[in-house]
Order: sequence, then C-alpha cells, then structure tokens
Amino acid sequence: MIEILKAGVRFLGLAPRTLTDIYTDIALIAGAVGASDRGAKVISDMREAMAEMKLRTAALPRKRVFCEEWGKPIIASQPWVAELVQAAGGEFLATAGSQCSAEQIPAMDPEVIIAAWCGAGDRVPLAKIVAQRGWSNTTAARTSQVYCISDELLNTPSPTLVAGLQALSGAIHPEAFGPQRGLRNVNQISRASLSCENEPAN
Repeated sequence: MIEILKAGVRFLGLAPRTLTDIYTDIALIAGAVGASDRGAKVISDMREAMAEMKLRTAALPRKRVFCEEWGKPIIASQPWVAELVQAAGGEFLATAGSQCSAEQIPAMDPEVIIAAWCGAGDRVPLAKIVAQRGWSNTTAARTSQVYCISDELLNTPSPTLVAGLQALSGAIHPEAFGPQRGLRNVNQISRASLSCENEPAN
C-alpha cells in the first residue's frame, strides 16, 4: 500500500463490513467501469433475495447459530454473514469478525454450527473439530446440525452471497429448505475426500 501511494498510482480500496457497505461498493465499482445500470440491477436482486428470505423464515423458530470463517484461531464470520444468518432464520452467536476461544462456544450452546474457512472450499474436517474442541455436547452436535459452507459463498463480498444465504437457510432450517448448493453436513464426506478415495493406489 505504501509503495502504491509513493508511486502516485490511482487505486480503489474497499473494506466492507456490512451488506450496506457491499451494496455501496458494488455501485462504486459499477460506476467506475461505466456499468451503473448493471450494478443497480445486481444490488436490487440481492436486496430482493434478502427480503424474500426474511419473509420465508419469519414464522420459523429462531435457532442459535455459530458461524466461523477460520479455525486456528477460531474467528467468527464477518458482520455481513451475521446479517445473512438473521435473514435465514438464525440468531448469530459471538461477536462477528472477532476471535473466539473453543471454550466460549459450548457455553452459548449453538443449535447450528457452520464452518466456512477461507480457502478451504468444502474440506473443513467437521467431525474432527467438534471432537477436538469439546463441542460434542452442544445441541448442534447432538442433532447433527454441523455444516460446512463453501467459503466463496459467504466470505466474498459479492453477489455470490445470495447462494450463501440459501446455503444458510438449508443449514438452519433443513426441514423447510432441504439440501443447498455449497452446503455439506457433518455426516457427509467432502468431494475432496471422495476424490482421494477414488484415486488409484501408487
């Protein structure tokens, strides 16, 4: 960053935290590339998806949800993910974007645990982290509501958050929304594991 400033190069720096920040950034980027109308449509579609999900979950029970974006150290997902969790029918536990200890989470007794580790895709070892962290007695673990969501659906501040919202709905209320793209339950084997199993032995 310092070198860029010294060089006098024009740049656009973005650091969104909330969905409103993301909408603003999309409009800014769209305007910079001469696609303001397209940017406005993207924002409108995202807002519409959020509003529709809120309506669909309004009468459903609010479940306590812990969602993390990193495992070592444990870091709770960003504020915009907390907003998505609320829209999908959940109550976001912990402070969004903050580091947590493994001991804090059982005390909150999450009903749903979601891991969306940056760069991990769907390869988070769910059963392993639940056991190693001492989370086996949480409601989420006892009811097998422990999930991995592909990180690009939650951690990228872009229109892909709509798919992340749908994945969250499937995790929080599987009885109402069923399986969703990018969502893997603790009892399912990841695609990466299946690939390894199918590879011929050396």
